[in-house]
Amino acid sequence: MRQQERTRLHETEGIERDSAESHMAWLDAEVARIEMACRDVLKAEKTLQEQEARLRSIPGIGPVAALTLIAHMPELGNRSAKAIAALAGLAPFNVDSGTSRGKRHIRGGRKRIRDALYMAALTASRMPRAFKSHADQMKEAGKPFKLVIIALARKLLAIANAIIRDKTTFRRTT
Repeated sequence: MRQQERTRLHETEGIERDSAESHMAWLDAEVARIEMACRDVLKAEKTLQEQEARLRSIPGIGPVAALTLIAHMPELGNRSAKAIAALAGLAPFNVDSGTSRGKRHIRGGRKRIRDALYMAALTASRMPRAFKSHADQMKEAGKPFKLVIIALARKLLAIANAIIRDKTTFRRTT
């Protein structure tokens, strides 16, 4: 909504502009209030603080993605990587019938998790020391851009699951 109001600012004047500016100020205050409430919950619960620190050690996972994973995926660390990917809607499902083999698609799952991980994967795909080489390999293999990003999102989720399960931080293996 904030972005919509910012866009409207360029096209409006007078009372409409004042209304859009006051709405943006209200939205900014609400976002700050909600972020403060999330921080208070984290401060009150030491295990949540530790989980956030572990998740933030993963390249591409920032404060929003970490909080989203903590809030909307309590199963993190308690299920297999496949099960977690299916819960998030990042597991590819095949569209096959008889001898014909269709494309694999993702569907269902928790949209907020998927959206947060999509943005984290976009960031991670551009980080030279993180997942850029993995993304570049898939691009060179002719994979479409969105498929590459979704694959990275699933990889980030699998790493997050393992980190929470093992109570470790991210270590680059390559």
